Amino acid sequence: MAPRNKEQEQEVLNWIFNVLGEPVPSGDYEDILKNGVVLCKLMNKLAPGSVKKIQERGTNFQLMENIQRFQAGMKAYGVPQEEIFQTADLFERRNIPQVTLSLYALGRITQLHPEYNGPSLGPKMAEKNERQFTEEQLRASEGHLNLQMGYNKGASQAGHGGFSNTRHM
Repeated sequence: MAPRNKEQEQEVLNWIFNVLGEPVPSGDYEDILKNGVVLCKLMNKLAPGSVKKIQERGTNFQLMENIQRFQAGMKAYGVPQEEIFQTADLFERRNIPQVTLSLYALGRITQLHPEYNGPSLGPKMAEKNERQFTEEQLRASEGHLNLQMGYNKGASQAGHGGFSNTRHM
């Protein structure tokens, strides 16, 4: 498990509450996020109506459903499944750094949504940089052999005795 990074956690909280237009509450990172209410509100702010029901209070099972609804919202919004944390990572505090990484992934994905004009989280995504080469440019490199391609400029194993056929006198 990766070590926790308090600065990243604070950056995530600042981003979430900036998007929500609310002040960051006091308390521990995982306690603020644990019941999923804040996360569901965030998802609805990013994609209105994506979380239909938010349990403000209830049993552990009901609160865990908030997290699951948020996760479904993240996936629908475009966050790859492999970047979405498991419910127990947050609710049972099993892997808080993974929760942070997932929220960074969500922040990154907002950049792909032109309708989103709120605050950003994390680095800017790379933009497509296609290059066009002429047929002549592509052919110019065909005759080149280089060391990266495994060409070894005449080196051989001649004279190398290997392990069993060396002579020691």
